[in-house]
Amino acid sequence: MELPAVNLKAILLVHWLLTIWGCIVFPGPYAWANFTILALGVWAVAQRDSVDAISMFLGGLVVTIFLDIVHISIFYPRAGLSDTGRFSAGMAILSLLLKPFSCCLVYHMYRERGGFLVPSQERSAYQTIDSEVPADLESRPQGPQGY
Repeated sequence: MELPAVNLKAILLVHWLLTIWGCIVFPGPYAWANFTILALGVWAVAQRDSVDAISMFLGGLVVTIFLDIVHISIFYPRAGLSDTGRFSAGMAILSLLLKPFSCCLVYHMYRERGGFLVPSQERSAYQTIDSEVPADLESRPQGPQGY
């Protein structure tokens, strides 16, 4: 199944807005966790070919799913929530609900950049000592090379 091309900048913009609005009622650790991950997303935008940047952003999104669940469940105000507070909490919950979908899209981008969760043998340039020598190397002359 081919996913539609989604711009990483759009994902960042949506989560940035939802985090800004969520910080009205959940300041402190909620803001630090989410803005740190958004900074990793900016790094992934700036370095378009970097597998490290997109993998750090993807890992951070997965971690913030669990952190947001814990933070919202512990610090959700039980009584006396104003309309602004309800809006803010709703935006934090909406951000949490969108993160698994964002993870799927970012994982697709990670794969496009050449990242794999499990190292594959065909991508490795490493060759063991006891492996066979390729045919093109056997046909080369073995004389000394000048520099």
